[in-house]
Amino acid sequence: MELAVETGMRRGELLSLQWHHVSLEKRTAHLPITKNGHARTVALTPKAIEVLKALPRGDARVFPVSGNAVRLAWERLRKRAGVPGLRFHDLRHEAVSRFFEAGLSIPEVALMSGHRDTRMLMRYTHLRPEALAEKLARVSLGQT
Repeated sequence: MELAVETGMRRGELLSLQWHHVSLEKRTAHLPITKNGHARTVALTPKAIEVLKALPRGDARVFPVSGNAVRLAWERLRKRAGVPGLRFHDLRHEAVSRFFEAGLSIPEVALMSGHRDTRMLMRYTHLRPEALAEKLARVSLGQT
């Protein structure tokens, strides 16, 4: 879950991620196969690097589990957390919103998420007015 929120990767992208595509030195993860058919390289946040460093490296894949195993674990987690409507894909929406709230530009967020259409990218964005208020508090409107 943490890596999904930190990177904006889809479930299938996380499950197919291989260690030889991860560069902790460059702070990137390369995804040769994506849903839209266009490979992309995702920048890794410090938290994402921390998560990756903590994982065992006994397999070529970063997460050597099946999609079905993740689905079943997700269903149990949702039930225990009391959020039955939460989908794994919602973590991707959260990631995109956080990228914008952190101040990344549209092209930067699109590079992370792999969106090629700005309109679709905007559908993934759910900004919080509180975050905007915090950002506005840091700038002085009317001054250049």
